[in-house]
Amino acid sequence: MLVEAAWSYRFPARVSREQLLRQEGLPKPIRDTAWKAQMRLCGRYRKLTRAGKPATTVTTAIARELAGFVWAIAAQVPRPTN
Repeated sequence: MLVEAAWSYRFPARVSREQLLRQEGLPKPIRDTAWKAQMRLCGRYRKLTRAGKPATTVTTAIARELAGFVWAIAAQVPRPTN
């Protein structure tokens, strides 16, 4: 799933209207982390591609880094208490 998601970082970072509506209820630190991830991963994709790396290698590298951002966001979500 991470590799499939990493392919979307070929395109410039932006927040669509649909994404904006989905993010309305999220805390600001989570939105900030998501935006930071999008900026970094889009830039990294372009940089690695310009360096001549194969697209599959670049996408795998982006997926690995994406896993770190997913973990960072998950760590910010409060755990439910039972």
